[in-house]
Parts: sequence; structure tokens; C-alpha cells
Amino acid sequence: MWLIKMAWKNMWRNRTRTGITMAAIFFAVILSVIASSLKDGIFDNLVKNVVSFYSGYVQVHKQGYWDEQILDNSFGSSAATEQNILQDKNITAVTPRLESFALVSSEEITRGALVVGIDPGKEDQITSLKSKLVQGSYLKDADTAVLLAQGISERLKLKAGDTLVLIGQGYHGATAAGKYRISGIVKFGSPELNDKVVFMPLPVAQDLYSAYGMVTSYILSLRNTKTLQPTASALQSSLGNEYEVMTWDEIMPEIKQHIQTDSNNMKYVQGILYILICFGIFGTLLMMMVERKTEMGMLVAIGMKKSKLIVLLLIESVLTVLTGCILGIAASIPLVFLLNRHPLKIGGEAAKAYERFGFEAIFPTSTEASNFIYQGLVVLVIGLILSLYPMYKVIRLDPVTAMKR
Repeated sequence: MWLIKMAWKNMWRNRTRTGITMAAIFFAVILSVIASSLKDGIFDNLVKNVVSFYSGYVQVHKQGYWDEQILDNSFGSSAATEQNILQDKNITAVTPRLESFALVSSEEITRGALVVGIDPGKEDQITSLKSKLVQGSYLKDADTAVLLAQGISERLKLKAGDTLVLIGQGYHGATAAGKYRISGIVKFGSPELNDKVVFMPLPVAQDLYSAYGMVTSYILSLRNTKTLQPTASALQSSLGNEYEVMTWDEIMPEIKQHIQTDSNNMKYVQGILYILICFGIFGTLLMMMVERKTEMGMLVAIGMKKSKLIVLLLIESVLTVLTGCILGIAASIPLVFLLNRHPLKIGGEAAKAYERFGFEAIFPTSTEASNFIYQGLVVLVIGLILSLYPMYKVIRLDPVTAMKR
């Protein structure tokens, strides 16, 4: 106990030296936490952007639909199936879709398009479709109108209030043709979606394709996205082999690969940061050893055992590093939450490039508690390992040489 009291007094005999050491650890923790939170926050936001555009976190299809995406692989929609899906507490919303392709015509201009029958209210709840409206009005359940993506509307030279003609193939080879008023124009960040998608109320799409009561997929929204795979597995077991349950990363493997590549690159950046942290902490320890060399030589010379001196230095190091880590974590919490509410933004051409591919040009931080704990522990371990250097110097200490100035 007396060693702990002595170690604490020794720490504050030279407040400047202790303050510098703690400051090195303090700022190391803050930098480490912010770097880790930014990495996780950026990737979480990327997934949120991609998922909220169109795919949702999880999709349910008839078995085999994803390999052959045709209307003949649709299935009957039922309230019982939706209720079965919603029994999972992690699933917050379900919306049905009927998707197929058709030719979209305006006078002499014709283009291929993806036609999506939706429940307007439920669709907006999951993908915020209404917020993408740039002209006209959003769909209502009783409407017989359509929403047209901005890119294809410009190609067809159409605007809200105009009429377009759809021609395609319906369910089981039936002819699909119809003329519809354009209720509004929606704009997507994704060029692929923006150039080809047409939305209409689900009953209207079912009537167009003669697929009454049929849907091609259920799109799901999750409460906790961290349990994506367990939720999908549980849902697959609940629904049985008649259906296939696919997560967003199975639907868009290229996005998952992009995130994994960037995540691996960020590990190198964090590695460099840890090296800089090591140099910062080690520099303060070197300064401490130079300043206390005479003091340690004197203590050994008057009879203090080196083992007790090592324990004393160890306790000092633990107290100094631990205090610096706790203060660093405490200071990083409001900073991370501030950057989460008011994320870093980029402008100019870089921002436009992000938006063209459907990503918000912002860099929010993640507020996951694990980031604070893990990064604090990493810096604590680094500090404690580097603290072995003063103990090594004590073992090699020659009292006579140490007391020479």
C-alpha cells in the first residue's frame, strides 16, 4: 500500500513531466477513438445510402427468383406471410414489390425501363422514396399514375402531368400494355436507377402484368443492422424452402467487396497511427528517465532494492497511463457524438462525384461504445508495454554512473 502512496506522490512531484506524459496518452486515445469511429461511421453510412436507395437490408423472393428474375417466378402476396415476417422483433417494416421490365414510350421515343409496383406508404417508410421527389406529387394508394425517374424522363422528354405508354410481357406470357399519367419525377443518386426506373401503385402494376395478387419480393427494414445475418437465417427457417431470403451484401456483392477493401486499407492507416502513438509515449518516457536518472541512482545507492524500485515505477506507469486513457475516453465521447450529429462534409467536385454514385458527401462518426472501449484498451496496452523500458533501465542501472552529472 505504501508503494502506491509513494508512486502517487512521485507522479505529482513534477507536475509538468506527469502532465506531458498524460497529455501524450490523452491525445493518443482521442485520435485513436476518432479514427476508429470515423472508419465505422463512414462504412455504416455507405451501407445505409446503398440500402435506402432501393434494395433494403433483406429481400424475400420465391426460391429461384434471383437466378431467373421473371414474373413467372413471382408468388402470391398474403397478410399471413407478412405477419410471419414481422414476428421477428428485429424487422421493423415490410413492403411488397412486383418488378418487371417494359418498353416506355413517348410519341416517337422508346426506352427500356424497370417497372416497379409498390405500396407507396410502406415503400417510403423503408427507402424514403418520397424524399427523392423533385417534381410533381407522390403516389397515393388509389392512384393510377406513375412516378418516373429523372434520367429516363429527360430521355423521353416528359414531365409531371404528361402521359407515357408501357408495353411488355405479363404473367404467363400475357400481353402487358397501358397508358398512364406521370404523377411526379424522382431523382436517384445512382445513375443506373435514375436512367431506367418507373414506379406505380402495386394494384396498377398487377393489373398491367395480369399478375393479380402476385409479388416478386418483400423488402425488409431492420431495427439492428448488426444482427443482419442471424435475422436472415432465422427468417429463412421460419419461411421454409419455398422462399429465398437474401441480405443486401448477397444482392450487391460488389459493394461488400468495396467496403472490405477500404476497411483493409484503413487498417494500415490505423497501424501508422499506432506507431505515431508509440513514438509519442516513448518520447515522454525517455524524457522521464533522463530527468530521474540521478534520483534512481541515489535510491539504489542508499539501499533501496531494485525490485522495489521496479514495482514503484510500474505502479507509477499504470496510474499515469490509466489516468490518461480514462481522461482521453471521457474527452472523446462528446467529440464523437458532435461529429455524429454534425458530420464532416466535403464540397466541390469531390462531393458531386459522391452524389453521382448515390453516396452522401459526408463523413459521420459511429457512436458504438465498443470503439471507445477497444481503442482505450489498445492505447493502455501500448502504454504499459512501453513502460517496461524504464524497468529495463533500472535493472541495468549503475548507481555511481547514474549519480554523475
